Amino acid sequence: MRPKITEEGRWFAENLQPHEAMLRAWLHSRFSDERDIDDIVQEAYFKVLKARKTTKIASPKAFLFATARNLALEGIRKQSVRGEISLVDLDEFGVLDDGEDVIGAVARFEELEILTRAIQSLPTRCRQIITLRKIYGMPQKDIANELGISVHTVETQGTIGIRKLAEFFERLERQHTNHRE
Repeated sequence: MRPKITEEGRWFAENLQPHEAMLRAWLHSRFSDERDIDDIVQEAYFKVLKARKTTKIASPKAFLFATARNLALEGIRKQSVRGEISLVDLDEFGVLDDGEDVIGAVARFEELEILTRAIQSLPTRCRQIITLRKIYGMPQKDIANELGISVHTVETQGTIGIRKLAEFFERLERQHTNHRE
């Protein structure tokens, strides 16, 4: 007799498990310790499944990869604090960039925060499409398959999203100009 598959098990098998090989390869290209990669993958699965209980996850693959990346970076930070790796070792991971000064790094971080706010202000479908297309570089056809919509809908909603982002930045610029006056 076959064991009964739960809805959560089915969701995991359809939305997370197919990406495991790609996730492992991606992690291995950036964080070389295989033992840690196994732990990161398992913990990422756990965190995604836990988050799914309280949050609708529109793009499970993107959520899984972001969760794994955050876990890997958290592990590097902990190792650095414990003295297990030095700042020189961190350079191997591409975590530190000697070419950028503090002012440039802060400005880039602020720009990223504004972009994040702008994307979060979009309606759900536009936000999903813009994130998958512009942040993760997915082709429109793949986005359509991932979200279960037509390519035409991806194009239309992407255009709406870009227009709304332009409006967001125009409002922000007007506010900035009004504060300077």
